[in-house]
Amino acid sequence: MPETSPARRRLFDLVLWLLLSVPVLLRSDPNDGGSWFQVAAGVTVLGGCVAVSRRWPLLPLAVTCAASLPASLELFTPSYSLALVAFGYLAGRRQDHTRGSLWLFGGVAAVGLLLTRLTGTSLGPWFTLLLALALAIVAPWLVGRYVRQYDRLVRSGWELADRMEREQAAVADRERLRERSRIAGDMHDSLGHDLALIAVRAGVLEVDPGLGPEQQRAAGELRRAAAEATERLRDVIGVLREEGAAAPTAPADETVGELVDRARASGLDVTLAGPVPELPGMAGRALHRVVQEGLTNAARHAPGASVAVELREDGERVTARVANGPGAGAGRPASGGSGLVGLDERVRLAGGTLTHGPVPGGGFALTAVLPRRAPAAVPAAPTSARELDRARRRVRKDLVRAIWIPLALLAALAVLTAGVAVWSQSRSYLEPDNYARLLVGQAYAEIVDDLPEHALERLPAGLPPEPGGVDECRYYRATVFAELPVYRLCFTGGRLVARDELPG
Repeated sequence: MPETSPARRRLFDLVLWLLLSVPVLLRSDPNDGGSWFQVAAGVTVLGGCVAVSRRWPLLPLAVTCAASLPASLELFTPSYSLALVAFGYLAGRRQDHTRGSLWLFGGVAAVGLLLTRLTGTSLGPWFTLLLALALAIVAPWLVGRYVRQYDRLVRSGWELADRMEREQAAVADRERLRERSRIAGDMHDSLGHDLALIAVRAGVLEVDPGLGPEQQRAAGELRRAAAEATERLRDVIGVLREEGAAAPTAPADETVGELVDRARASGLDVTLAGPVPELPGMAGRALHRVVQEGLTNAARHAPGASVAVELREDGERVTARVANGPGAGAGRPASGGSGLVGLDERVRLAGGTLTHGPVPGGGFALTAVLPRRAPAAVPAAPTSARELDRARRRVRKDLVRAIWIPLALLAALAVLTAGVAVWSQSRSYLEPDNYARLLVGQAYAEIVDDLPEHALERLPAGLPPEPGGVDECRYYRATVFAELPVYRLCFTGGRLVARDELPG
């Protein structure tokens, strides 16, 4: 997807700055008891935060929190609450990693707790700070993270679509090259074989005693010219074929029996042993090419030698062997070996194996073992599909993180709240045994060791009025977890004058 233009980014930052400055102007209006210094400082700070928010997304959020905490330990201020929400969202939207944000959230909570203890206030404002942190900062930050991951997935989709278009163009080019390779292979298979048979016929005429010396010499020149034409054809085919291309898989126009008959009619001494099997698909085409390559190599490199083609069926396997006896150049494979390399690839694609080499006593043998059914090819997943799957997994992982992080924070907040509540309540808990030892008339100094460290600050509703004529009454919890009953101790002149369990 296209990037936002610089002009639009500047316009967005300007509008954001003006919007965030409105609460500062309203809260710090000189007519409401504020000062122009507060107005100027707040607007300037927000302007600087907006200016650096793209490069350092967490800095504006940290500055806004630092400006809010001195004004309110609960982190909620009318002047900067909107800025906290906006910068929290932008931090999640623009930041790559989450670790820095988590450290910032923890730091704000720790600083709030420290300020609470330093000012000597209760923990109530700190719990309000944690709630404001979760709702005004963490929640917008999570929304920003979600929007960022969604945009990343969409952008990855567009990038992959563009890459797929380029890959399709590259595939089309490869298909054209592959078609040229197939045509080149067909030319080699057909013309090379025919030229080899022409050389065989010319070789027969060259040694025919019924022809005169001139005719025999012409036949010899024809045989050599056919052999040279075959070599030049092979060189041309090597240029046309792309490097590492698979062997062509075009279907043959004739059966193995017809191929052997045609070679025999051309003067090649060839015999066929065994029934010709009917193999489907690539296996049948590979069998035809093995026999054709064996006959061509024998005619080219062992002229005058006998050739034996043997076919044997063994269950789900078919074995084809083409062997020629010793002759001129016998035992030497095709020139350069490229024909046998392509043939080996064709046999491999059909699920078989190919072996070749000299045989004892002279000659050369070509053997192929082919299955009746070629194994099904398993297409590899396209690169674009794999990358899209990785992008989806990455987005899914980030979304899961965006879910468990707030849940973990809420769970930690709940456990912390419960722990602090129990701890606070335990500090005002008067044990029943200690209460039973208290006697009316005792001085406060005599019973202070049996009393909790703190008395209740907030009394439960529905308690009866205090007795008259007392200086003060102190209330303590009778149980740790329940508000009632409570113990009431009333003092006059530093001595205990009444003790009650309310209600009890």
